[in-house]
Amino acid sequence: MTNPQDSEIRRPYFRGCLLAGAVGDALGAPLEFMTLNQIQANYGKGGLGEMIEAYGRVGAITDDTQMTLFSAEGLLRGYVRGALRGMSHLPSLVDAAYQRWLLTQGERNSAVPYPLTAGNTEWFFNHQELHQRRAPGNTCLTALRNKTFFGEVADNDSKGCGGVMRVAPAALFHIHAGIVPDAAWKAFSTGQELAELTHGHVTGKLTAGTLAAIIAAILDGEDLQQAITGAGELCQQREGHDETTHAIDQAVALANTLTPIHEAIRTLGAGWVAEEALAIALYCCLKATTLEQAIVWAANHGGDSDSTAAIAGNIMGALQGVDAIPQRWLEQLELREVITELADDLLAFPGWPVDDMPAPDAEWEREKERILAKYPGY
Repeated sequence: MTNPQDSEIRRPYFRGCLLAGAVGDALGAPLEFMTLNQIQANYGKGGLGEMIEAYGRVGAITDDTQMTLFSAEGLLRGYVRGALRGMSHLPSLVDAAYQRWLLTQGERNSAVPYPLTAGNTEWFFNHQELHQRRAPGNTCLTALRNKTFFGEVADNDSKGCGGVMRVAPAALFHIHAGIVPDAAWKAFSTGQELAELTHGHVTGKLTAGTLAAIIAAILDGEDLQQAITGAGELCQQREGHDETTHAIDQAVALANTLTPIHEAIRTLGAGWVAEEALAIALYCCLKATTLEQAIVWAANHGGDSDSTAAIAGNIMGALQGVDAIPQRWLEQLELREVITELADDLLAFPGWPVDDMPAPDAEWEREKERILAKYPGY
């Protein structure tokens, strides 16, 4: 069980990680398919710094945040399953969560063997804001449609950023003392496993693992440069790490130069593929002094603006906490309360009374029933 004092210290950073990722997603959403020239013509040389309408509302999240939230829900259900049965394959439980996300997109895999929403209708899945198509990635949709069993690794060679942009919850899940001796290593492994459910290229998988490890190291008290170094060392232990390692090294090197921001981001790429998305986010986080500045820079470029800004938000939120997020952004953010609740559950779950031992009192039993209804172990 986690120390309650440690939990309260970490709460702002858990919330910050997920909420800042979501505000980055929402800020970048209207810019995703614009060139830098178009952005600057519409919003000035500094680009867009305020929430504007996308997908019919201000503060709309996209598929990036949708899938991040389903990652969190799947990991929590995986924990419950392990507590009840003594074993759990986390990627399979998250894969089932991604199938629930596929349902929200109006599609279904006919190979899925049971009602995916059973037991989950009063909490997460029924939020109608999730049932919106917000430019979902074709790779994710196709991989999920074609699965024959939960946990099946994607049969493609994609390294699109749709794998890396959703793995921040793996870091929050593994950071708790007493669960694993090395949170960054475990976060790396789980981040990689979650990405390969839809993206088969080694670079896509290793980049996702690297991001999860960076966030875990930050939550464990390391500064950003230390976290990058440690995660990079984990990545270098894996075969096929060259593209990911090169992109990270390039981001770190550029952050130590006077290269103009837009020029540096252009050098790193457009962010449509995993290693470029992580590199752009890391560069902006290393270069910026505030969370707001990092997210604005990461959003305002001629590429995958919502994904790069979401990743930058995940990192800066873990570093600086929820209070660093501009209140004007949070007030407009879609599903803010749901995101906060998932962050709090990722903080609290090690202390949940969900094992198969007899309940010592009625209050314990009621709490167990509440959790099992919210996160059934399948």
